[in-house]
Amino acid sequence: VMEMCHRNPGTPGVESGLKYINVDDLAPEEQLYNGYDEEYDCPVLDEDRLADEECGVIVDYHGCDIFPECWFHTVFVLRTDANVLHERLETKGYNEKKLKDNIQCEIFQVLYEEAMASYKEEVVHQLPSNKPEELENNVDQIWKWIEQQIKDRNS
Repeated sequence: VMEMCHRNPGTPGVESGLKYINVDDLAPEEQLYNGYDEEYDCPVLDEDRLADEECGVIVDYHGCDIFPECWFHTVFVLRTDANVLHERLETKGYNEKKLKDNIQCEIFQVLYEEAMASYKEEVVHQLPSNKPEELENNVDQIWKWIEQQIKDRNS
């Protein structure tokens, strides 16, 4: 989950004034694809068109190196135990290759390393995402961060 810079204070959305965008929902709605990957059995995201989307939003996506550094005040990388992740992805119907590659990415911290390489170290945070109560804690922590950012901007 990544929080984009608040360039447009009038953006509709949550109490923070930021709009929430889940890329997995936005891409099919806006047809942000430029092909289909037969091996992974999924559409290929058109990263250039995605990067042209609006600012002042919270972005929920499984990668971050496609977004310019200046867009984000912070990046939250959700971490999941490989066994928990395997069960989740199996439930979603991922094919064997996609399942295996996603598990390996988590084991080798690929997304965390990508975030660390793409953004300043002090803006990248890891949050556990194995159990429902961790999800609740993550939401609380992210809201506290947003509230502090709003206070800082208004002072």
